[in-house]
Amino acid sequence: MAVLAVDGVKKRFGGVTAVNGVSIALEAGRIYGLIGPNGSGKTTLFNCITGLERIDAGRVRFKDERIDGLKPSQVARRGIGRTFQMIRVFPELTALENLLVVTRGPRPQAERRGRELLQFVKLAGLADEYAGNLSYGQQKLVEFVRVLMTDPTLILLDEPAAGVNRTLLNDLLAAVARLRDEGRTILLVEHDMKVVMGLCETVFVLDHGDKIAEGPPGIIQADERVIEAYFGR
Repeated sequence: MAVLAVDGVKKRFGGVTAVNGVSIALEAGRIYGLIGPNGSGKTTLFNCITGLERIDAGRVRFKDERIDGLKPSQVARRGIGRTFQMIRVFPELTALENLLVVTRGPRPQAERRGRELLQFVKLAGLADEYAGNLSYGQQKLVEFVRVLMTDPTLILLDEPAAGVNRTLLNDLLAAVARLRDEGRTILLVEHDMKVVMGLCETVFVLDHGDKIAEGPPGIIQADERVIEAYFGR
C-alpha cells in the first residue's frame, strides 16, 4: 500500500491549470524526487498535498485516508511535514527555540528532543544562538529539523539544496538518507540534478502541470521528453 497516493489531482488559478491530472504514489522508506522547469507545478502540487491549496479535482490519500480538503494543521497532525522554498525561521529566537515553537507537551522532553535533532545535523553547538545570526545554510538545517520535531512519516522538502554550501549540503543529504533508513518517506523538489540523481530512487517530472515522466534517475536523465522540457529542441 502506498504511503501517499495522489490520484488525478488538478489545480487551476483562473484560466491557468497549474497541476493537470497528476498521479503519483510513494512507498514507505524511499526517497523520491519531483523535478521540472520553473512554473511546472511542483510547489503547487506540494501545496495541494499539504492542504495549503484546495484541489479542483482528484484525490489525495495518506495511509489510505483521504486528506484533500483538510486544513494544513490537520494534514500535519496526520504525519506529513514540509519545508518551504523561502526560509521560515524566527530570527529573534534561538535555534533551539525555533524547534520548540511547533511542539506541545512537557518542555524538558521537547528541549531534549530539540537538542538531539540539532546534533543530528551537527548544529548542537549553535542551539542557543539566535537564528538570525546563523548562515543561510544553517537556517535551512534548523527549518529541516523543526519539521522532524513532529515526528512525521512523510517529509516534503522544497528545494533543500538551494543556496546551501557544499559542506552543509552534505550534512543535510546524509540526514535525509538516515531518515530513509529509519523507514520514513521523503519527497523533494530540487533543481540541483546532482542531488536528485545521487539521492532519489524514483523521480517524477512535471512540465506545464503535466507529469511527463516517472522512473529511476538513470532512465529519467535519458528521457527525450525530459530533455526537451528542460532544454528544448
